[in-house]
Amino acid sequence: MASGATKTLVWGLMGLLVLGLGGFGVTNLSGNVRTIGSVGDQEIDINDYARALQEDIRAIEAQTGQSITFEQAQSFGLDKNVLGRLIGQAALDNEAATLGLSIGDENLRRQIVAIDAFQGPAGDFDREAYKFTLSQAGLTESKFEAQIRADTTRAILQGAVIKGAPVPAAFVDTLVAYAAERRGFVWAQITPDDLTTPLPAPTEDQLAAYYAANEPAFTTPAKKRLTYAWLSPDMLLDTVEVDEADIQAQYDARSAEFNQPERRLVERLSFPDMTTAETAKAAIEREETDFEATVAERGLSLSDIDMGDVSRADLGPEASAVFNADVGDIVGPFETTLGPALFRVNGVLPEQATAYDDVRDDLRDELATDRARRQIETTAETVDDLLAGGATLEELHAEAGMTVAQIDWFDGAPEDIAAYTGFRDAALAVQPGDYPQVIHLDDGGIVSLRLDEELPPQLQSLDTVRDDAIAGWTAAETTKALAEQATALLTRLTAGEDMAALGLTAQIETDVTRNQFMPGTPNGFLSQVFGMTPGDVTVISGDEAVVIVRLDDILPPDMTNPEVETLTASLTDQTEAGIAQDIYAAYARDIQNRAGISLDQAALNAVHANFR
Repeated sequence: MASGATKTLVWGLMGLLVLGLGGFGVTNLSGNVRTIGSVGDQEIDINDYARALQEDIRAIEAQTGQSITFEQAQSFGLDKNVLGRLIGQAALDNEAATLGLSIGDENLRRQIVAIDAFQGPAGDFDREAYKFTLSQAGLTESKFEAQIRADTTRAILQGAVIKGAPVPAAFVDTLVAYAAERRGFVWAQITPDDLTTPLPAPTEDQLAAYYAANEPAFTTPAKKRLTYAWLSPDMLLDTVEVDEADIQAQYDARSAEFNQPERRLVERLSFPDMTTAETAKAAIEREETDFEATVAERGLSLSDIDMGDVSRADLGPEASAVFNADVGDIVGPFETTLGPALFRVNGVLPEQATAYDDVRDDLRDELATDRARRQIETTAETVDDLLAGGATLEELHAEAGMTVAQIDWFDGAPEDIAAYTGFRDAALAVQPGDYPQVIHLDDGGIVSLRLDEELPPQLQSLDTVRDDAIAGWTAAETTKALAEQATALLTRLTAGEDMAALGLTAQIETDVTRNQFMPGTPNGFLSQVFGMTPGDVTVISGDEAVVIVRLDDILPPDMTNPEVETLTASLTDQTEAGIAQDIYAAYARDIQNRAGISLDQAALNAVHANFR
């Protein structure tokens, strides 16, 4: 564990060297202040803090593909994360010094000479490359070697703390027993078709009572009334001109896609010499063995010899025999670049020929769409200028050919424009008085929107939602009637009567675990089943369906099941990692508290000012 941690730290430091440390002069802050604080006797170098902060900012920028300001970095908590990391390292360094723990010069030398960045053309350690690389990174040899020594020592100390924290077997066994415990039960579903007495239509009073009890279901969500101006590539397709020659050129360029020769699904089994190959082929023909057994004898699997789909051009002299063979035939042996080989044909993919006229319209639309996107890119600049000049969204129709419309938007609005992520994000964020801006959409289109009015949630009248209210009342009453009908059968089932004798279609389940999915059962079905005791019979209700279930068996985990073995290993690893993390966190807090932490806020502010 210590060795792995050491390698991680060393190569992390080398990543810093490769990336370089230019920009803002943060690698060598001037002035008399040299530290930002200390932990015990270990000082935290101001340049180390600046470098680490810069690297974290660069990492975020690399992940997002966007530059971020230092204020944004602070809002992400980057400065606090870096400071916490350096405090932790200093605390470990202080503890190692207190314990007299370090690595010898020979161990340090072995680590440094093994780093590729310091090796010359012959693969040996090159001192000039060593000096040059460190110089480019703004590090001296002594500084770098001290960092390597400290990183390795910290790794040894960390490994000593977290190693040897085994998970109690009883703890993992308890988790596995819960997660992989099994049940055996019999269940039957009662559906609306099984109702002995059909439901009548609801009375007006019943409907009104249901409506009053479920007002949230009949209340529209809060909405934003938005006006938007929209331009998409599809809107321009009919106006974009595409020359017939360009369509033909596109077809010709993609000829291999539209016109594919006949191909075969082929396996190729190579042999060391022709005699061995011929002997194997003869044994297969005499049915003394088969192709699969011959492959296994060669120490191979079928995936090792699979060539996929091949054309005549992909093969050599064997092409004619392979393409004249039927599916399942074995041909050869033939001399190949891999030696004598047998070929088995597993499938035929017929020739595909797509005429120009068959794809002409699709190609035209593809070219037109691409040109429409480029046209919209230019239009977006014009729209941006118009909006900056005070143009309203309504004026964008005449000035830029955009479609202007209105939408009462909410999360889940069905209109086409609401399907775009960019529009939804802007609609969610827009506030009264916000300045309309150009929003680029995923398909290459653009949109700009304005908030006209915020509409609060509104309870719809019963007359407006009558059909929905009738459907809801019917579903609720159906479930209630089914549950009552099922409950009436419980006494007979508890007394030992068979489900089939009661007209129920029983389903027998064995070895069911709590995380399985049971089609046709209500939500929470298995949770309730796992709370039952053997012999219990109960009714579990769901949406317009009711289930009667009888629990027969409670079974322990099947430890021979590979999935249970995998689960046990996973839980063991997770628990060990969690215990190790908790132990190390407690240890880190302890050594920091014992050593004492001192920070210079003025020095921290000086570093931060260098980033602004």
